[in-house]
Amino acid sequence: MDVLDRRLVAALQVSPRASWGEIGRAVGEHERTVARRLQRLIAEGVVRVTAIYDDLRTGHGRPVHLDVRVQPGATAQVAKALADRPDTRSVYALTGAADLGCELVSPSREALHRTLSAEISAIDGVLRTQTQVVLHTFRTVAEWHAPFLTEQEVAELRPAPPPEGLPDEEGLSPLEQEIAELLAADGRIAFTAVAERLDISLPTARRRVTSLIERRLLLPRAEVEPALLGLEVEAMLWLKVRPYGLDQVGQRLAGHPNVRYCAATSGTHSLIVQVVAAHEADLYRFMTGVVGSLDEVTDSDLTLITRAYKRGHLHKSGLLTLEKTP
Repeated sequence: MDVLDRRLVAALQVSPRASWGEIGRAVGEHERTVARRLQRLIAEGVVRVTAIYDDLRTGHGRPVHLDVRVQPGATAQVAKALADRPDTRSVYALTGAADLGCELVSPSREALHRTLSAEISAIDGVLRTQTQVVLHTFRTVAEWHAPFLTEQEVAELRPAPPPEGLPDEEGLSPLEQEIAELLAADGRIAFTAVAERLDISLPTARRRVTSLIERRLLLPRAEVEPALLGLEVEAMLWLKVRPYGLDQVGQRLAGHPNVRYCAATSGTHSLIVQVVAAHEADLYRFMTGVVGSLDEVTDSDLTLITRAYKRGHLHKSGLLTLEKTP
């Protein structure tokens, strides 16, 4: 992608359902230029617009992060087995003590017990797993955008902040569930298409879609490989944080432009952070200048993501990659 492509993708990440005209006005480009470039990237599969649930608040399940050790030479086959599971949201190959990182969403504690004790351990090649359950999410990948826009451009595109005091759990009605499934398949589906598919009025479709997004039960997302945006270094950072400072550290890191994901978890570390950077030197500066300045952090474990097999429930094998041949 050239500079303009990256800026337009960043704008789409800020507001995945914005019209081409709204994006054009925000970034100072003609609507036809915006439409031509973004439609091409979407048609080629470079960018995919979808939507993800706030699983904890909708009651869809409990997000869990797994570190997986595998037998030598078994990384690809185990990654495929994990990625093929409908309950996994992301699967990564990692450096460090774990060979694979996996995020899955389990519908119940009993299902989680069965998954961990019987199903994952039965995958050929798995040696051991370590589990961290998400307790609170400070930033989802759907809320991150590439750092190529000015604050004013972001402000023009960013949706209104959610209302205060959102409930910890709020289930979806049958109609809302149907609408959510349409948005998960196509995050930019038009209100008219929603109305036609579900045989409801256009005002009802508009009102229900808007409500789901405003209540943050469903988060529209523009998915693209960070490396295509020039952010070729991806890392998973596990932090031990003193309990009194957990919320403050989580919020501060979640606001950093290099942080795609940040959540408090159970387990040996209390905070998991996914970081992207253009170069290893930028990652070093993030560790020393940002993480290093947080007195509440007592320990850290940094691993690099070497390959993504699945992101946001989307398999990556069919998408454009940056494989380089000699």
